[in-house]
Amino acid sequence: MPSPDVANPYPHPARLILILSMAPTAGLGIGRFAYALVLPDMRDTLAWSYSAAGFMNTVNAAGYLAGALLAARMMARFGMLASVRWGTVACVLSLALCAMSENFYVLTFARLLAGIGAAAGFVGGGTLAATIAQSRPERANFLLSLFYAGPGLGILLSGLVAPFVLEGFGPGSWWIVWWAMTLLAAVMTIPVLLTPVHESATSTTTTAAKFVIAPVAIYLAGYFLFGAGYIAYMTFMIAYVRDAGGGAAAQSAFWSLIGLSAFVTPWVWRRVLALDRGGLATTIILGTNAVGAALPIFGQSVWLLALSALVFGVAFFAVVGSTTAFVRFNYPPQAWPVAIAAMTISFGIGQTLGPIVVGAITDAVGSLSFALNISAAMLALGAALSAFQRRVPRTP
Repeated sequence: MPSPDVANPYPHPARLILILSMAPTAGLGIGRFAYALVLPDMRDTLAWSYSAAGFMNTVNAAGYLAGALLAARMMARFGMLASVRWGTVACVLSLALCAMSENFYVLTFARLLAGIGAAAGFVGGGTLAATIAQSRPERANFLLSLFYAGPGLGILLSGLVAPFVLEGFGPGSWWIVWWAMTLLAAVMTIPVLLTPVHESATSTTTTAAKFVIAPVAIYLAGYFLFGAGYIAYMTFMIAYVRDAGGGAAAQSAFWSLIGLSAFVTPWVWRRVLALDRGGLATTIILGTNAVGAALPIFGQSVWLLALSALVFGVAFFAVVGSTTAFVRFNYPPQAWPVAIAAMTISFGIGQTLGPIVVGAITDAVGSLSFALNISAAMLALGAALSAFQRRVPRTP
């Protein structure tokens, strides 16, 4: 009989997954999404158009896409944990670079680096989290949700800090905010660098796995639309709140509500994520996400914006969790890295196009409301497409 350590190399799965979640907390929760908090001051100070502002998140998403394309190869060569660690360090360095220059090209490079690092941390961390969660099959969906709820902490902390730093130091202090974000991300990175995580043989054997697009083409299309739709909301909603008259407290409250609602994701969606019925779980969660994004269409009242943040946030990270659950239900463990990378690539293409397209539309029509309506429509269409996805037949 094998020893307990051999039979189960993950005696504390929840703790390990929470530590791994610090990678997307730094790379996504802070590295990507805090940009929305700094954007209004950067746009005013640096005289950017909405297209230029959207371009910065398009570049970040392009880096994320490049990182996702290389993720399986990096993990096969260096290992899951090394990819997570180096990717997270790259995100911290990119934040520091944003604080040190106002040159458009330097900032472009920093946003690109942040995207590449975030993808390495997310794909590697997500695959490791799926492997660890599988060691407790009866709790696997809940454990996996912990990884995707993690970035909510980054959104919450940045929301509690950035608006008040901007208010305290006044117009033009965006670079000080980037230093504050660098410090936050560095703190999140420490446990990722110091905690050893066992990598099983199945989690490191990625080269032999195959992934066929045709059986999941419609699901990938829905995930593409999620990438395009959500990033527009997350890029421009703080500017929308500010244009509606919201000061530092309102901006902080709105952003923090998105982060806080992400913490309840594992409990709210536990039963939905357990549905092994093709794309149904994604349809339900992404549909909820679309409702949250659509609420500002009906007005700019405090309560309506707060409800939008809560509904959007509670579904936001769960959409990503539903795709990983879909992969876990439909593919063998040795195919998880390449399958998760394929999902991330589709998502990455969508979020690469979303900010620049929505920014251009905003410049053309002069209305953030119109652009946000397009965001909600893309999310709703993504939910509709996911409903047509059926289970993928397992090859013998």
